Amino acid sequence: MLRRHLWMVAVSALTTGVVPARAETVTVIIEKMMFSPAEISARPGDTIEWINKDILAHTATVMGDWEVVIPPGKSGSLVLKATTSVDYYCRFHPNMKGRISVPPQ
Repeated sequence: MLRRHLWMVAVSALTTGVVPARAETVTVIIEKMMFSPAEISARPGDTIEWINKDILAHTATVMGDWEVVIPPGKSGSLVLKATTSVDYYCRFHPNMKGRISVPPQ
């Protein structure tokens, strides 16, 4: 049954010209008290991964929405649910700022 379903999806994509989008992982490096790159582009369903190369803990925080705590030398991730662009910052170091741009679909 699963094989038939996958075949039908493939045929549908070929005949309509629409191919389902795949979720991607977008990586942001935290180093020297900065998010790099400071602005990324991602779509809902993509995973954002922050890799902390600093000796201090950081967060990726959207005020009133979500927060990812990233310990020193570790990583943290989040599956993006936003359908509009969001600005985020480090709650421990508010001068650290980033932006996730969500292109129109």
